[in-house]
Amino acid sequence: MSTFKCEKYLNNKKQLRVLVSRIDRIGDVVLSTPIPREIKKNFPDSFVSVLVKKYTRDMYIHNPHVDEIIMYEGEDDSKPKTFWQLVREIRKLKFTHAFMLLPNERLNWILFFSGITHRIGVGHKLYQFLSFSQFVDRKNYIPLRHEADYCLDMIRKIGIEPKSMRPEIFLSKDETLKKDEIKKNLAPNGELLIGINTTSGKSSPNLTVEEYRKLIVRLTKESNIRVIVTDNNPPDEIKNIEGVAYPNIDLLLRESIINFSTLDVLISASTGPMHICAALKVQTISMFCPLPACSPMLWGPLGNKSEIILPEEKYCATVCPGNPHICDFSGKGGIDSQIVYDRFKNFIISTD
Repeated sequence: MSTFKCEKYLNNKKQLRVLVSRIDRIGDVVLSTPIPREIKKNFPDSFVSVLVKKYTRDMYIHNPHVDEIIMYEGEDDSKPKTFWQLVREIRKLKFTHAFMLLPNERLNWILFFSGITHRIGVGHKLYQFLSFSQFVDRKNYIPLRHEADYCLDMIRKIGIEPKSMRPEIFLSKDETLKKDEIKKNLAPNGELLIGINTTSGKSSPNLTVEEYRKLIVRLTKESNIRVIVTDNNPPDEIKNIEGVAYPNIDLLLRESIINFSTLDVLISASTGPMHICAALKVQTISMFCPLPACSPMLWGPLGNKSEIILPEEKYCATVCPGNPHICDFSGKGGIDSQIVYDRFKNFIISTD
């Protein structure tokens, strides 16, 4: 039994109050969503809060397993709240445990001064040692597991064995009605809604804009398909393609999430929208790099029907520029629009 799992938290003798902090990007936050659910399964009367950046809070809105969402930023979205402002806000909620999923020295000391007795971070940092924080160790990702599973090591540390690492995003009743209305407008004759997300914020290898345009144009020629470009700010070369809808341009993230939920399939690189769709149970076709840091074993979609496209086995050793963030899969053995189109057609047939 972990030193952090105490009998006083059982049978409501003392309430377990947990803060889950994940102050990084969309996909990372989506993959943290199993934590509150798995805590509540074991401690139904616990209090669970999440600390996230303002632009990622929409992943936790309407989540029945989360009692409160705390924003890392203040009124100015680009600036975090002051150190002591966050300390006061967190301290008043009297947390018993805090999980810091992204190593961050500032946040480490905020949690320390917030009076949280049991604080758990990732890795071996000097500031963790100085603040008497505990840690979970990823051991250089050997053996390689999924990021969501690594996140769940936090609750394993306090003696909770998770039953599922499936992420989830919840829609309200009104949002579900809105989703149905949007889907009806986009596909009045029952067409398949195929989302194409062409950008990835350079977080992973991706097709070139030219290859995406070829794929989009080819899909628009299919009679039973409506193509939806899901980027919030698509490249100019992708805009204004005849027959294509662009519902997410300049939308807030929560509105985009509703639009993602209307899709039958999303085609994209390994990026935030892929994880959003997986959490919404939307099918995905995703391009991945086999290098460990970008591998589908670490970052693949969870909980939905999915198809993974990888370059040929020798591609990374012979053609890849060595930096997955600038790789565009071009060159012999890479990935192009024809490969994605063929895999999409096979995927749709297998789904029917």
